Amino acid sequence: MATGEVQSVHVAGRTLRVSSLDKVLYPATGTTKGEVLNYYVQVADRLLPELAGRPVTRIRWPHGVGGESFFEKNVPSGVPDWLPRVTITGHGSRSGRATVTYPLVTDLAALVYLVNLGSLELHVPQWRVDEAGAPQPPDRLVIDLDPGPGAGLTECARVALLVQQRLSSVGLECRPVTSGSKGMQLYAELDGARSSDEVSAVTKALAQQLTEQHPDLVLWQMTKAKRSGKIFLDWSQNNAAKTTICPLSMRGREQPNVAAPRSWQEIEEAAAGAADLRQVPFHDVE
Repeated sequence: MATGEVQSVHVAGRTLRVSSLDKVLYPATGTTKGEVLNYYVQVADRLLPELAGRPVTRIRWPHGVGGESFFEKNVPSGVPDWLPRVTITGHGSRSGRATVTYPLVTDLAALVYLVNLGSLELHVPQWRVDEAGAPQPPDRLVIDLDPGPGAGLTECARVALLVQQRLSSVGLECRPVTSGSKGMQLYAELDGARSSDEVSAVTKALAQQLTEQHPDLVLWQMTKAKRSGKIFLDWSQNNAAKTTICPLSMRGREQPNVAAPRSWQEIEEAAAGAADLRQVPFHDVE
């Protein structure tokens, strides 16, 4: 198919127009738009539950990762009537007043539509909306492990185990996801009984405690001068206005990596130095 050529495909009962399937989106590997779309189709059965009910912010690279990119919260112009959406005022807005109409990705057709627009990265908050479109309290907490200079996924793995132990002691089981960029996220399911501010306060306290106990490894403040060799334990991602990369989303970096769910065995082996933990390319996602 020549670059720019458009074809119709049938997806989840919809007829969609997809274009430029041979356009290279990742020059370093020659990965094309068609390969990116195919990846998202292949992981949709696991990705859609991660996106369900969460307003989706996209980062778009219309001409690939070598070109310009932009954040997009509102549904794009020309969006079809069938694409689900939710309009939210105030909640999750840093100004507290903005009204945004986000897309909701409820099925494969919505996913393919957005990815066809060059939406390589899909970001979501820690809360969902109900059937009426009203934002609910967060149903999970997230801790973002961000390595400073001289640190990497091995150090992230060591901190992940410390976090896991602390959360497990209060009845919260968390799951690790390598970010596809530099670090790792840890997610723990919540019962929805606490507000975003309350969850942020709890995770901030955890970050402070781990910094005090492991000052050579953990840092709770975003102080660049202090980050060398340490892991910044970012508790602030629980703010209702913030989003994290959705597990299984691709990343718009030089390499076509994915925010990949990992097993605790992998994390334990990496922390012990028995295995080399690396970010996962999209073609290695099982």
